[in-house]
Amino acid sequence: MNDRVDEMARRLEPFRSYLGLLARLHLDPVLRGKVDVSGVVQQTLFEACLALQQHDPAGDAVAPLLRQLLANNLADEARKFRTLKRDGQREQPLEASLQQSSARLEAFLVAEQSSPSERVGRAEELARLASALDALPEAQRQAIELHYLRGLPLVEVAEQLGRSKSAVAGLLHRGLDALRDQLNPEEPSHDGPAP
Repeated sequence: MNDRVDEMARRLEPFRSYLGLLARLHLDPVLRGKVDVSGVVQQTLFEACLALQQHDPAGDAVAPLLRQLLANNLADEARKFRTLKRDGQREQPLEASLQQSSARLEAFLVAEQSSPSERVGRAEELARLASALDALPEAQRQAIELHYLRGLPLVEVAEQLGRSKSAVAGLLHRGLDALRDQLNPEEPSHDGPAP
């Protein structure tokens, strides 16, 4: 690889967890065991690297490019497993759905920011959040993704996870505490002992 490709790969690597999170959130449940999400993410990062070599957008335009490429790659994977002919109308909702999840992630982190440097910082924070989610125990990660990022009510999350509502509430509480600890390690935990 040349230096430019190496530079692009380093620039995109922090988005790996973010893309994996979005892919998990939007992959049809029927296909979850059939599609290699990490392979889709890798393909998306590769395509983004190629695209950025051709035209390097401003820092705040990288996340939308990645979401668009991910939506295309997830649609391609879905087509592989379905015998239905291509339906362009099904791809548009996937892109919109990815945008909505990204907006939920952003809202989960901060209020509206407007300057380009703040948007770049927000993209970096989204990548940090996705990495922190990946580090959670599986049940906590799933509960947070379903409730906060897909917007499912507690009852539906409990049904999907095969747990009681109170068990899911506990997973959400412990998961959010763990996220706070990972994202803000210098701040004392809410449940920890008082100083």
